[in-house]
Amino acid sequence: MAYTERNFKTKADLKRALAAGEKVRCYQPNADLTGAHLPENGRVFLEGPHYPQPHKWYAEGELRDGVLVKVK
Repeated sequence: MAYTERNFKTKADLKRALAAGEKVRCYQPNADLTGAHLPENGRVFLEGPHYPQPHKWYAEGELRDGVLVKVK
């Protein structure tokens, strides 16, 4: 599971940011340890808010050129 660079408290906040045209980038925590890196283009699975807060939302998104363009 990946995080967005900005720590969105809800999935609705994330969707509003995308609708407003904000460029949202994602990252894979501990990628250096696990070897799991995000694709530049393709599907990504997200969760939030960031650790150590308990995760309250999960989403499937689409990356294009490293930028999140769509969230389900």
